[in-house]
This record gives sequence, structure tokens and C-alpha cells, in this order.
Amino acid sequence: MTIMPFPGDKKYRRSPKTPLLPQKHDTEIGFDGASFSGAVFNLSTTVVGAGIMALPATVKQLGLIPGLIMIVLVAVMTESSIEMILRFGRTWKAVSYSGLVGDVFGGSARTLLQVCVVVNNMGLLVVYMIIIGDVLAGTWSSRVHHSGILEEWCGRHWWTTSRSLLLLLTTLVVFAPLISFKRVDSLRYTSALSVGLAIVFVVITAGITIVKLVNGSIDMPRLMPEIVDQASFWKLFTTFPVLVTAYICHYSIHPIENELKDSTQMKSIVRTSLGLCLTVYIATSFFGSLLFGENTLDDILANFDTDLMIPYGALLNDVVRVSYGVHLMLVFPIVFFSLRLNLDGILYPYAVPIVFDRKRFIGITVGLMGFIFAGANFVPSIWDAFQFTGATAAVSLGFIFPAAIALRDSHGIATKNDKVMSWLMIILAVCSSTVAILSDIYSIFNTKYG
Repeated sequence: MTIMPFPGDKKYRRSPKTPLLPQKHDTEIGFDGASFSGAVFNLSTTVVGAGIMALPATVKQLGLIPGLIMIVLVAVMTESSIEMILRFGRTWKAVSYSGLVGDVFGGSARTLLQVCVVVNNMGLLVVYMIIIGDVLAGTWSSRVHHSGILEEWCGRHWWTTSRSLLLLLTTLVVFAPLISFKRVDSLRYTSALSVGLAIVFVVITAGITIVKLVNGSIDMPRLMPEIVDQASFWKLFTTFPVLVTAYICHYSIHPIENELKDSTQMKSIVRTSLGLCLTVYIATSFFGSLLFGENTLDDILANFDTDLMIPYGALLNDVVRVSYGVHLMLVFPIVFFSLRLNLDGILYPYAVPIVFDRKRFIGITVGLMGFIFAGANFVPSIWDAFQFTGATAAVSLGFIFPAAIALRDSHGIATKNDKVMSWLMIILAVCSSTVAILSDIYSIFNTKYG
């Protein structure tokens, strides 16, 4: 059991003088390995992050029926790609995703995967902070101001409406203590709480929708996509990167598996976690798109500042936003753990593990937090961030790298189904991402010069 993996192949180990990785008993007295439930909560927390906030807008764009089908399809493909990583990783005796890629394709591919993890996780954490800023200080959409909870509670005083100040306080008070842990399992209780808060969000959203359905104040949602011209057709492909980003957790698989009491449970942990996340995603997308219809925003939390026209509507609005804002705060350190680990692997490939170097640990942590804080204050919306990271890093981590490992099949263990699924993953990922990027470029130029 380890907490900070080396690549599997000896030629990628950091140094001949580097000590062996610490066993689980060496890192903390009394720690006998992570439990099944703790691993499920940690993995579920990695999955159910900010992506859930953009799924109702995705369903609005695709139509209710195709949107829900795509959510299930991407979940099935994600489970298949993770199973490939685990199976081939055990054959190569790799203890990290990057180590497996390095063993199969070489050091350059390993570095490329680490870059993808850094880009993906950096984008996700910027999105988390954007949403937290929206919840606390409010946001603008189509020149309409959506107020934040502190603005509603305390009025428009400078400190309650200053987005940068509120995010700085959140960083110092909440994020700083949580990202200081050096072991994933240390976050098992906050992960369990974050999953519970996500379920609270889903239950309240479903309850509000059912009440409004009963009193007849909800219109029938659009079941199929609305295609009026060629541009609207190609725009449908921009939803794929958002769907992929919602399920990305591949970089956390090995750190969680490495800390388990019984590593053979990992496959069941993945299926349990993805099943839980799929249920949450379908419920959120279905009830969210029903509740707000064509008015669904890119960040659905921003919709919860309007009059819901039900008893205690204002209170429910606040509970929804606060619960999910706190959820994202608790998800943050799980994603940050892999971000810091992979950036350290890029910058210091031959140094001792970062847990043994206090100065390096603090330096990389502070540098990353500064970059994320700056990004959260300048990136305009979560959809823009999802489009960039989803169409590049996320599809590579989720589909292209696992499929390429199976197709390379150096040990001859890939089945016929593995090969078929791998080609499907690569074709879908490359085509959808290319179209999504081109569609975004077209939209930008059409808006600017059209």
C-alpha cells in the first residue's frame, strides 16, 4: 500500500538512492488501510463535482430523451475505460495511471498524461471556485444579475458582494486546511458529507419540481433537440466534453486503490460509485430541466435566486445553494490531491516523493492555489471552462489513453470486446472534441463579426 506512487517501470523511478515507498503502516500509526465505504465516498466525491451543475443545461440543449440517454452511455463507457486501467495496470504492476502509461508507451507519454491531469483538474477547480463565487456573491447572465446568498442576507455591502474577497476568505479558511492532508483516506469523512450534501440538493430539486408539477405550473419540456440551422446541429456536439468531464475520476483510481485494505474490491468500488453518481446525475438533469425548462442556465445553481412560487421557496433556494456550495468546498481537496501529485511528477520527476519534502509540498500547493484563485476571477463562465478542459484533457484521460493501452496490448490480455470498445472510444472522443472545438471557434467569430 502506498500513498505517493512511482511509475511502474524501473527506468521511470526517481532515483537509485530514493527510499522505497512507505507502506500504509509507515505513514500513520494505526492506519490499516482504507475501507470499502470510505473508498466509495472518495471516488464518488471525485466524480460528483461541478459537472452536475452543467448537466441540466446539457439536457436542455440535447433534448430530454437524448440527453438522459447520453448520460447513461457516457457512464457505461467510463466504467469500461476504468476497468481497462485496473486490469492492464495489474498486469504491468503499475501503481499509478501515469506509471501505467509510461510503462506502455514511454516517458514522453507519461508526461503528456500528467499534463492532461493538470489541465483537467486545474480547469475543474477553477469551475468549483466560480460556482462558489456565484453562490456567495452572485453572477451575471445575459445582463441579468443573479444575486448571491450573502447579498440577500446582508444587503449590498462592499464585503458581502466582493467576489474576490469572499473567494480569498474561502481559500484561507476552508481550502487551506483541507488541502494540507497528505493522504486521500484522511478526507473520507468530508467526502461522505459532500456526497450527502449532493443528495440533499437532488432531493430538494426533485421535491420542488414535483410540487410544481402537481399545481400545474411547469410546462412540458422539449424532448428532442431543436435544430433550426447547420450551426445549431453542430452545437449539439459541444455537450460531449461536458458529459465526459462530469465522469472523469481516472486519476484518482490508483491513489484510492493503493490505500485499500483489500485491493481486489476496487472493481466493485468503481461500479458502486458510478452507479451512485449516475443516479444523482439522472435525477438532477431530469428534475432540473423540468423545473426551469428553457430558462436553465449553464450553472443551474444560478437559477435558484428566483421566486419558485411555492411555500418556503426563498428558504429552499438558500438551502439548495448553500448545500451545494459546501459540497464543492469538500470536493475541492480530492481533486487538488491528484493535481498536486501530477504537477510534482512533471516538475520533479527524479526527486523524492513530495510527502517527504515539506518545502516542495508547500511551494507547489501555494502556487497552484494562486493560479486557481486568479482563474476563478477571470474565466467568464463554467461552460467556457468545461468546453476547454473537456474537449482536450478530459477526453484524453477518460477515453483516448485507456483505449490506446488496450489496443497496444503488450501482454496479449485484451479481449475482442476491449478492441471494439477502444476503437469506439477513440473515434467518438476525437470526432466529438474536434467538432466541439470548431463549433466554439465558429460561435466566437460569429458573435464578434457576425
